[in-house]
Amino acid sequence: MSAINQQSEKLSVIRHSVSHIMAQAVVKLFPGTKVAIGPSIENGFYYDFLLPRPITADDLETIETEMKSIIDSRQDFVKVTVSREDALARFAGEEFKTELINELPADAEITIYENRACLQQGADGNVLWADLCRGPHVANTREINSAAFKLQSIAGAYWRGDENRPMLTRIYGTAWENPKDLKAYLAFLEEVEKRDHRRLGKELDLFSVHEEAGAGLIYWHPNGGRMRVAIEDFWRQEHYRNGYEILYTPHIGKSWLWETSGHLGFYKGNMYSPMQIDNQDYIIKPMNCPFHILIYKNRGRSYRDLPLRWAELGTVYRYERSGVLHGLLRVRGFTQDDAHIFCTPDQMEAEILEVLRFSLSLWKVFGFKDIKAYLATKPKESVGEQSRWDAALESLRKAVEAEGLDYEIDEGGGAFYGPKIDLKIKDALGREWQMTTIQFDFNEPERFDMTFVDADGQHKRPYMVHRALLGSLERFFGVLIEHFGGAFPVWIAPEQIAVIPVAEGFNDYAHKVTAELKARDLRVSAELGDERLNAKIRGCQNRKIPYMLVVGQREAEEGTVSIRLRDGRQLPAMQTADFIKYVLEKIESRSLEL
Repeated sequence: MSAINQQSEKLSVIRHSVSHIMAQAVVKLFPGTKVAIGPSIENGFYYDFLLPRPITADDLETIETEMKSIIDSRQDFVKVTVSREDALARFAGEEFKTELINELPADAEITIYENRACLQQGADGNVLWADLCRGPHVANTREINSAAFKLQSIAGAYWRGDENRPMLTRIYGTAWENPKDLKAYLAFLEEVEKRDHRRLGKELDLFSVHEEAGAGLIYWHPNGGRMRVAIEDFWRQEHYRNGYEILYTPHIGKSWLWETSGHLGFYKGNMYSPMQIDNQDYIIKPMNCPFHILIYKNRGRSYRDLPLRWAELGTVYRYERSGVLHGLLRVRGFTQDDAHIFCTPDQMEAEILEVLRFSLSLWKVFGFKDIKAYLATKPKESVGEQSRWDAALESLRKAVEAEGLDYEIDEGGGAFYGPKIDLKIKDALGREWQMTTIQFDFNEPERFDMTFVDADGQHKRPYMVHRALLGSLERFFGVLIEHFGGAFPVWIAPEQIAVIPVAEGFNDYAHKVTAELKARDLRVSAELGDERLNAKIRGCQNRKIPYMLVVGQREAEEGTVSIRLRDGRQLPAMQTADFIKYVLEKIESRSLEL
C-alpha cells in the first residue's frame, strides 16, 4: 500500500471518528435528537439527525465548541460486539438505528462503538455515548487534532434517500491530520467557490435555470450561445475530419422503440411518462441510439459500407430527482455529444483505437492533459456471447495501452450489454471528472435484428459502439467554466475584444476599429458609455474579455490600438490590421494563451 493510500485510510478513520464526536455533541446540545448515519466521505464526513428544532449556521460554532471539549477529554473508542436483542434494547426509541439492526442478516456481527471516559485519567470508564457502527475508529480522541476540523454546512436529506421517508438534517464537516492541511483545504474550497459554474454563469451572463418553468432545464443566454456555437462548429469540423457523418433525429418516438431496445425494462425510472398521440404511446427520447439504428436499417448494408461512424448533437431528456440537480452538471434536458459506430468484427480493434485517439485529441485542445482510463468488465447479469465480450474487452485494453494511458480495471462495471472505457480528466484544481465513454453494445444489434452482408454472402451482426467524447454539452460546459474560472481562451470566449475610447471624442475611431474587427467575424463590443476609463477597463476585466483595445489621440492618428490583456498585462501597440492577424492566428490555432 502506498504512502498516499495509507494516509487516505488514516484520514478516513479520523473523519469517521469526528463524525461520531459530532453526533455525541449534537445529542448533548439538543436533547431529543434521533441519530441516523454518519460516514466518512471524500474530504470529510456528515451525520444525519432528526432534530427537535431546526438549526442554523450559527449553531455550528456551538457544536464545534462542544466537539473540542469532547476531544480534549480524551475519551476512548471501545468496540463492543452484542447480540441482536441487546442491540435493539440499547437503541430502543431510536427508530433509524432499530431499522438498520432489523435489516442486518441473521448471522451478521453487530458491533457498537462506545465513547468511554479515559481510564488512564482516573475516570471509571463509564460510557458517555454509543453508536451502532462497524468502525474502525481511533483508539482515543487524543489522536484527533481539535484544531484540524471544521463544520461546514447544513442540508436536508431524506432518510435512505427516499422522498417518502422523514426529512433529516445533515451536517457536513471536514477533518484533517493537522491545522496546516485544514487551512490548505479551506483555501482550496475558496477557489472552488470562485470558480463555481453557477456563480460564473450568472456573472458572465451565460445561462440560467428557471424552476418556475421546469427544474433541471437550461436556458442559454446570448453569451452562452456564442460559446456553444464556437464549440459545436469545432466539434462538427473535427468529426467530419475523422470520418463521421452528422445525423439529426426526432425528439419523440413510439414507445416500442424503447421496449425493443430494452430501456423500458431497466431504465424506465429515468424516462418521462408516455404521451398519447393518435391513441399510441410516444416517449420523449432519453437516448438517440434507437433512431440511429432505424437509419441503419433503412436499407440493406454490406461489409463494404462499414464502418459507419454517425454522430449527433442530440438533445435528450431524463428524469433526475430534484435533490440531485446541480446547475449544468446534473440536469433533466441535455445535448449529448453522441455517436454510434457500426463495424465488422475485423474492424473493431482499429475503430476503438481511433475513437480513443480522437477523444484524447479533443481533450488536448481544451487544455486537459491529466487523463486516466477505467476499463469496465462484464457484470454478473449480462447478454452476448462470451467470445464477443473477450474480444471487445481485449480491443479496449489494447487501445488504452497503445495510447500509454494509466488505467484501472473496474471489475463488473460494464453495462449488461457490453464492456466500456471511461475516461476521467483532472481540471485546473486537480478534481477528477468522468467525461468520455466508449461502450460496446451486444444487445441492440440483436434486439433490432441488425445485419450486414459479409464477403462470404452471409448475413451477420455488426458490432455497435456507443461513444460520447465530451459527454453532454451541459456538463462539459460546467466543467469547462470551472476549469478556466470563466477566463476562456480567445477562440471560446463569448466576448473576445472590447474597444475602449479614452474619451468621448474618440468614439468615432472606436467605431471604426470595431467595424474592422467585426468584418473579420471577431466578437467585439465598443465601450462607449460615459464611465471613466478605469471603470470601463475594470468592467471588461470582470467580464473576463481577453483583449481590451484602448484608443485615444495617438492611436487615432497612427491607426493603431493599445492592447491590454484581461490579467493586466499589456502588449506593444499594433496597427489594427496587425492586431487582427495576431488574434486570428490565436483563434485558428485554438491557443490556450493570449
